[in-house]
Amino acid sequence: MTVSYALAMDTARRLVPIEHRDHVVVLRNISWAQYEEIDRARGQDVVKPRMYYLDGELELMSTGRRHEIDKKLLARLVECYAEEARVSLMGMGSTTLQDALELAGAEPDECYCVGHDGEVPDLAIEVVQTSGGIDKLEIYRRLGVKEVWFFIDERFEIYRRWGEGYQRRTRSVAVAGIDLDAIARIVIDSIDAQQTEVVRAYRRTLKRRRR
Repeated sequence: MTVSYALAMDTARRLVPIEHRDHVVVLRNISWAQYEEIDRARGQDVVKPRMYYLDGELELMSTGRRHEIDKKLLARLVECYAEEARVSLMGMGSTTLQDALELAGAEPDECYCVGHDGEVPDLAIEVVQTSGGIDKLEIYRRLGVKEVWFFIDERFEIYRRWGEGYQRRTRSVAVAGIDLDAIARIVIDSIDAQQTEVVRAYRRTLKRRRR
């Protein structure tokens, strides 16, 4: 793992309450063919464990309610910003991303192409509610994703492709101008709120700022 990713996972282990953590299992010495067979065996059910694969390690993640609520609100807020700022986003949800040659596969919480429609998203978003698992940043590097956001410990960690790896950034390049600190605060303060009202309030704030 990269140092930054390992530290982020350790933070999740220490700070996320047990009842909000996701359930993660990592299987080792899994061939690419076995990974594909497990993927097919899951079928098309709506509720199924998410999978990440890297160099023979397979992570199975069953997400909790808090995880799903946070990731859905994050997506709605990002898309609201894009509409108001006229940023063209192509949402790909939790689509399965795979590269057999790179021995890497992932199913992000949310991912987007920016300004075009392509096979590889420009942006992947991951909500982190537990520690452990395999190095998702390395997976996304091999898959060719330009930018990755981890929402962890009630804040965003932003990584942007730089050369052969990623560089930690304070602001997003993929979605220019978005204030992720503000979005993090909204998510934190909206645990028990109706999402539609939260998004409407955020849209009103964006409109006021444009005047």
